[in-house]
Amino acid sequence: MPRRAIELAIPELLDGRDGSNRSRSGPCQLNASNDIEAVSAWLAEYADTPHTLRSYRKEVERLLLWATRARGKALSSLTREDLLAYETFLADPGAEWMSRDLPRHGSNRRLFERGLSAGSVRHAMGIVSGLFGYLVAAGYLAGNPLALRSRRKTGRKPARVERYLDHGTWQFVLDFVESWPQATARDRQNYERVRWVLRLLHGTGLRASEAAKARATDVMFRRGNWWLRVVGKGDVEGDVPVGAELMQAYSRYREFHGLPSVIAPDDTSPLLMSITGNREACLTSAAIYLIVKDVFQRAAEARNAVDPAAAAVLRRASTHWLRHTAATHQADAGTDLRFIQKNLRHASLETTALYLHAEDDRRHRATVLP
Repeated sequence: MPRRAIELAIPELLDGRDGSNRSRSGPCQLNASNDIEAVSAWLAEYADTPHTLRSYRKEVERLLLWATRARGKALSSLTREDLLAYETFLADPGAEWMSRDLPRHGSNRRLFERGLSAGSVRHAMGIVSGLFGYLVAAGYLAGNPLALRSRRKTGRKPARVERYLDHGTWQFVLDFVESWPQATARDRQNYERVRWVLRLLHGTGLRASEAAKARATDVMFRRGNWWLRVVGKGDVEGDVPVGAELMQAYSRYREFHGLPSVIAPDDTSPLLMSITGNREACLTSAAIYLIVKDVFQRAAEARNAVDPAAAAVLRRASTHWLRHTAATHQADAGTDLRFIQKNLRHASLETTALYLHAEDDRRHRATVLP
């Protein structure tokens, strides 16, 4: 059994060992005697994708705490009616679940800053349904109470992607980093690392987990152009264009760490080296996430007095926003939508089309009088 991925204090009577939805027939494929152990086994399936793991763990911990505290039930005793109530709860949790007086960690912690939007509720319930489906397939649960969930279509088109930085805000972030101290060796290392992380994620549109795995051997020169081979979600491979400016930034980063600017065929160094600058160890996706969040938080503080709206956007921004920003900026520059689809490795062109904002900008300028 893998180390428990969830550390919550659940009352023994509600730990699920006698859950009413536990499977009583056939073998169980999990070495799990209670709900925490079963859920931890499910989360272990996502150990190689830290961002997904964090997201899934957050949703499952919310469900476990709500089930035991609000319904007085084990997760493995929840019914369809319980989960209908849970959907309502996610949209409007109530002050007792959002109070700033509650601790940020532990079984009695604050679970929400605010109620979830309709889209976030659907996303959360999709994760929960995936958990139940897994536990049924493993023989731990008898049935998935979300299998009856309505799949009615609303007829609405997907909303445009709004989690991105506009050109001005992005340029401010780059300029802000240039003002960082470089007096000591540690300062300089931090500055060079942040400078390269931002440019790599924006210039390629990589996910943090993809950037964490990328190495020099993935960079290819073909027909006079640079490319980066990426293995993304579902082990889908793709080649992402790398521009001359980004290659110059990569050469600078390599030279700072004592590597030649020209990549040798047997060079396996990471594109993003560990915090200590180890040329064999990769920067983890969790570290990339924290680095980018720190930059955006500090940039927000610096921007707040002049442009509080942009500062508010920066406080919410994360690594995945840089992927959205890359796609949006490519679309704004007139890049063919099919090319952006390949660059981001989207399965559907409709997904890529959500990044088109330039037409809205032109419509706004034509409509609003000076």
